[in-house]
Amino acid sequence: MTAVTRQPILSLKWRAFAVTSLLLLGLASLLTFLSHQNLTQQLDSNRTLNYERHLREIQQILQDSSDSLRLLAGVVASSAELSEALVAQNGGGIANALDTQWPTLQLDAGLDEVIVYDATRQTYHRWGSNVNDDRRPLDEWVETVLQNEIPLLTMRCVRTCHQYAAVPILVEGESVGVVLISRSLADVMRNVQHISGSNLALFISGDIPRENINPERQISDWGGWLVAITQAERSLPVFREASASLPLSHLVRAPQQVTYENRYYEVAAIDIEQDSNQAQHAFFLLKTDITEQVQAIAENTRTILMYALGGWLAAELLLLGILWGPMARLRRLAQVLPALASGKYGLVRQTIIPPTRRLQDEIDILDGTTLGLTDQLEFLHEEVEARQQELATRLQELKSERDFIGSLLDTAQVFILTQDPHGRITMFNRYAELAMGSAGSLLGLRFDDIFKRAPYDSLAHSTSSQDERTLQVNGEEQRTTIWYHTPLPSRDTQSPSFISVGLDITERKQAEERLAWLAHRDPLTNLYNRRFFEDAVRSSLSNDSHGAILFLDLDQFRDVNELSGHHVGDQLLRLVGDVLHSAFTDRCIVTRLGGDEFALLLESYSEPQAIEVADRIEYLLKDISLSVGGRRHRAIASIGIAMYPLHGDTPAKVMASADFAMYQAKSKSGQRWHLLSVTASRKEELKQRVYWVERLRDALDNDSFVLMAQPIVCLEDNSISHYEVLVRLRGEDGQLVTPGNFIPVAERSGQIVALDRWVLKHSLMALKQLQQRGIHLAVNLSGPSLHDENLKSFLEQELANSGAWPDYLILEVTETAAVTDFATAQQILKTIRGLGCQVALDDFGAGFSSFHYLAQLPADFIKIDGSFIRKLLDSQEDQMIVRAIADIAAGFGKKSIAEFVERKEILAVLQEFGINYAQGYYLGSPTPMTELLSSTPTST
Repeated sequence: MTAVTRQPILSLKWRAFAVTSLLLLGLASLLTFLSHQNLTQQLDSNRTLNYERHLREIQQILQDSSDSLRLLAGVVASSAELSEALVAQNGGGIANALDTQWPTLQLDAGLDEVIVYDATRQTYHRWGSNVNDDRRPLDEWVETVLQNEIPLLTMRCVRTCHQYAAVPILVEGESVGVVLISRSLADVMRNVQHISGSNLALFISGDIPRENINPERQISDWGGWLVAITQAERSLPVFREASASLPLSHLVRAPQQVTYENRYYEVAAIDIEQDSNQAQHAFFLLKTDITEQVQAIAENTRTILMYALGGWLAAELLLLGILWGPMARLRRLAQVLPALASGKYGLVRQTIIPPTRRLQDEIDILDGTTLGLTDQLEFLHEEVEARQQELATRLQELKSERDFIGSLLDTAQVFILTQDPHGRITMFNRYAELAMGSAGSLLGLRFDDIFKRAPYDSLAHSTSSQDERTLQVNGEEQRTTIWYHTPLPSRDTQSPSFISVGLDITERKQAEERLAWLAHRDPLTNLYNRRFFEDAVRSSLSNDSHGAILFLDLDQFRDVNELSGHHVGDQLLRLVGDVLHSAFTDRCIVTRLGGDEFALLLESYSEPQAIEVADRIEYLLKDISLSVGGRRHRAIASIGIAMYPLHGDTPAKVMASADFAMYQAKSKSGQRWHLLSVTASRKEELKQRVYWVERLRDALDNDSFVLMAQPIVCLEDNSISHYEVLVRLRGEDGQLVTPGNFIPVAERSGQIVALDRWVLKHSLMALKQLQQRGIHLAVNLSGPSLHDENLKSFLEQELANSGAWPDYLILEVTETAAVTDFATAQQILKTIRGLGCQVALDDFGAGFSSFHYLAQLPADFIKIDGSFIRKLLDSQEDQMIVRAIADIAAGFGKKSIAEFVERKEILAVLQEFGINYAQGYYLGSPTPMTELLSSTPTST
């Protein structure tokens, strides 16, 4: 036996020590950092509040100074002696008027200059020093005051900053002159320093001759100079340090921190509003020493860090003391375990002492487990020799199984082959050989060269993958195959070989492509269907386009079906569709909405152009006729024209307008088309809507609806297992009104949910009597009811009230309603089935988009749309589609139902395709529910 080389080990206690140390040190560092950040944020917050308070106080001080200056100017201007001297144009009198007051104004009020102007803006007299070399602004201010006769307050900074007040001198309501006084900001600075407690400086930026400016006061980085400063020896170096690292605009936005000579200062700049025409700009600079606060934060941070490190050291020492003893026992166990690998079971038993303590710990359990494992390994070692003989027998059996699998692969009707890591074929079965028509030629060829990947498929080999590929057979026919690839067990996990299983899905792909085409097409006429048309109208409206919609309804079309059969009606519809397609498909979207209704979407058409198209349609339809059984059927249509967005700003509204216009055309005796006018359409539509809304409300209140039942026949034994519930409205004349007249109104007016609930309630009352006879009832649910959040509670209550069995109730929902909001519908249908009810997916295929929905939706029945059944005997495409739906429905464990079975010959085809149930007028027309309740069950 090969000796085991001892590797260096690191004890678990030291690993635990290291990990916990890192964790605790990290927590200590994080705690210290967060504490430091919190203290710093508190300091910043307090300083910001102080700055905002100082800003408001400075603004108030400036405002108070301006107000007092204006009052002083008003007092001077109101002097009677000054007014009389100014009217008399007596220069000496003007001087005498203020000479006695000037010392007081200069000393007590701090005025630097007083100037008196006459009405012609000429200077009469000046007291004090000339504080402004440029007199042009003063003249402009005087001109403004003389014109407006209201005081003017402003500030101007050149070599220093002065506040100015100009007040008109009024005599009997007329301006005879102006008094202009000025004062420096010295008092303002003293007040600001007193309130803020900070060192203060008045700074002016701008370009002026600087011959008389002290160079020491200049701050070049900010492009200006200090006019005044407190504690210049301490403050000036700090301001210079700030100018070297910070733009002045940063100080204006918020206070900034500056470090100078190991001390911390907060520097802020406050903009002083002044004359807007001035090139210079003035600021108050504030400097506050925050060294003590910053140092206090640093000291607190150090204290917290020391406490955290002390806690870490104490915790680690405690942990080490706890782990020392148990880890010594684990080390002994680790030293003896390698002896098990060499079969030294006795040594293990001698080294490990069986635990005898009453309260055992995990290591005692591990010792006991090791002893038990020793016994088990010794037993297994003895068993190995006995199993070797059994393996020889098993090998013979595996050989027989291999021969069986080989036969199975050769008889399976699927492609089965293996690929090496480079994608070359190494083995293939008999089916692949026959399909390719080759013997031995596949070996060594690349799988990708023979089976081409589909251009739309992006799957690649992985641990388990699938993809679609195409195969060229005999150089002509192309087949579609789906492949499943699984790696074969191998020691080389980096580049394994694969086993690939392929299925020929050519016919299914053709059916899916046809169904995908039918998602936007009418299968009878090959025109676009209602879904595509509504999407096109919605797209045109969303693009702010305009145009017209033409609704066509064939007159007396029901007579064609009743007199000559539905196949003749279908032939007439195809003729109409062909004519409309050939005449207008290059100019507009031509659609068959369903039944005998067609529609045209004319984008960017005007009313005259739309009328021209309607006339053209009327002319073309005159040439269409069918002669069957001595009867001659013509295609005569009533055409409704609605303009959008004039007659509706949504697809539902504009289509309703066109539908209304079509009924207006039917009521005319000569002209076959009707263009809806705005006034007429709204008035008539409102009248009709109100009428039907009231009819529906009255019918719901007075139970004026009538339930009808149409049988659904099981094709296996021709028995009737359930009925579909239909609804009719009893008219004022006692006749039954079909759903096409009131269901659209109920949907538009929001009464469809109430109508569904009426039908459900009365159907459950009938089901209570029918369920004893083994009869199920299928009830239709509209889209709004399907998404009604109270549907579950309503069903629970009505099932309880009626006593009907839930498993005898089938709720039918259309495919379109189910996939419009797929996730919500899926959840609701699961809830319905959770109550015990069954679910049927109605009109399947009419709005088809993908078989994926069929697998996801929790439905028990699939009702194939009648448009595929009516012409099933004549259309190979419809046969292929119906067969595909039946096969896939059966594969998903769902029952299939064929609608609109109106001919006996169709039944045999449906049975051949594996359809489970059928429904239609041939098998039974709708009868009143009361007759079903009073009759006995029958078979077809």
